[in-house]
Amino acid sequence: MSVWVEEISESAVDDRNIVHVREPDPATVLAFRASEEGHGDLMVLGPRTRASYLTPKVLSRCVTVRLRPGWARAALGVPVSELVDRVVPLRELWGARADLLAERMKDRPGEESALIEEALLGRLASCSPADLSQAGLLDAAVGRLSVSRRPPYATREGTAPRVPDVARDLGISERHLRTLFTGAVGVAPKRFARIDRVRDVLARAGTGSWASLAAESGYYDQSHLTADFRSVMGVSPGAFMVGELPAATTCSA
Repeated sequence: MSVWVEEISESAVDDRNIVHVREPDPATVLAFRASEEGHGDLMVLGPRTRASYLTPKVLSRCVTVRLRPGWARAALGVPVSELVDRVVPLRELWGARADLLAERMKDRPGEESALIEEALLGRLASCSPADLSQAGLLDAAVGRLSVSRRPPYATREGTAPRVPDVARDLGISERHLRTLFTGAVGVAPKRFARIDRVRDVLARAGTGSWASLAAESGYYDQSHLTADFRSVMGVSPGAFMVGELPAATTCSA
């Protein structure tokens, strides 16, 4: 897997009776979706600051490529702040190149993820050394702010990484870090860390008490976790775990 790609997944959706939880996510995702009628489209899912609960479309195939936060601007060629909480056709960003990519996918079924990676490599190959250096710097900042990417010895219970400390470690000002982060990741560093902590809780929910999860994920206490979780997910942690979710809306994109 390429350095700028964090995760690739392939699936099908054949049951409209399920509720799809689209979790908050500071990453940008490229998605290829093929309908039962054989139509396919390429979409960009920008960073999501809040969860949404959807009745999904029936798809014969869905391939998603999750970009590492910090690399999306270099790969897509636009400030990621313009994509936050949006789903847009890749054509709006890449023009005819997106149509050519979609045609290649139509001719080579089963190779969608490889073709997307190939197209991203072509985009990044045209980036300037300065752009790539900036992406690398942001990737390092994301690594320091992310609960899941920090090594265990770097995590102290009850504490979360502080943005001023991260900026100092990288040799830049806090203001410059905020500017770079907003343009390339889409959200400010503090908001990124907040979303990341909630995602960490979601990934490990059920493995221990809420109090222990709060400490391990960098919250001051359980009430701090509950407040952040409710703000981002729309329900309390307890309600989410037993399936008491907000009403689902129809997936329009």
